[in-house]
Amino acid sequence: MWGCGANVFTRRTGALFVVSALLFGGTFVAARIGLEYLPPLFFVALRFDLGAIVLLTFAAATLSREELQPRTLGDVVGILATGVIVIGLTNALLFVGQQYVTSGVAAVVFSLNPILTPVFAALLLSEGRLPVRGAVGMGLGLLGVVLVADPGSVALLGGGLGVPLVFGAAVVSALGAVVIRRADATLSSTARTVWGVPLAAVLSHGLSYAAGESVIGLSLPPVALAALLYVGVGSGAVAYLTYFALIDEAGATEANLMFYFVPVVSAIGGFVLLGETLSIGSIVGFVIIFAGFLLVSGLPAAFTTPFKRSVRDRLAHLGI
Repeated sequence: MWGCGANVFTRRTGALFVVSALLFGGTFVAARIGLEYLPPLFFVALRFDLGAIVLLTFAAATLSREELQPRTLGDVVGILATGVIVIGLTNALLFVGQQYVTSGVAAVVFSLNPILTPVFAALLLSEGRLPVRGAVGMGLGLLGVVLVADPGSVALLGGGLGVPLVFGAAVVSALGAVVIRRADATLSSTARTVWGVPLAAVLSHGLSYAAGESVIGLSLPPVALAALLYVGVGSGAVAYLTYFALIDEAGATEANLMFYFVPVVSAIGGFVLLGETLSIGSIVGFVIIFAGFLLVSGLPAAFTTPFKRSVRDRLAHLGI
């Protein structure tokens, strides 16, 4: 359910949230570098080839065959939603779209994800309407994202296919997260990710071949190889393990609040690694995003409730 009024962010979910945001945030910077040397769909395919190798090695060392064995229809649906929808199609649309728009515009459009998620959740999970506090928090989060990314109206409207493609990625990602939650799989999020990433790799190679992307004569300088390793291992394997665990722990809507923080990480990464400017508007945006997150997550109530309870008990003890 919604975070408002209840603290869904425990210490564990908070750690998953932070790790996911940091790793996914670096994807925009790494993708911008890698797309200069690799076709987008082939880049995505290589990303998940690497991720699959890492995850299968991890699974061989830590998971039993029983833990990886799908047992129910929900398990199959969860695996397909993970690999085909949330990982495969989302990244295919996102990387192709980033050819036509700046990383700032892509961040703004893709960060509609937290607003789209409760729409699908209301339709598929019967979670009810979003409380006013949550709606205000999500609105603040979106405003902060716009300030951080700082996209001019010309850039936002002049991207041709870029904006529709990235928006499609946000829609697909939000829908997939809710489908995973609805599937009610018996498999752990780790097992679903181990199945899902190789599935996304196969899908991406098929899309790359169907699109006629040429890979003959491609070369990978060290900077492109570093970008590929990052999106393959960091944001391709580790990030998806933490993200899907976060969905299981906190729910699809609360987990996808993480995407509000992705542009913050991207902006800082672009400033540090690519020499991009960090405006006053971006800094203000960081503060607004954090304020919106606090409203939606209910963390202020979670911190103040124990204090209020302590004061109430103390007064009762004194007979007041």
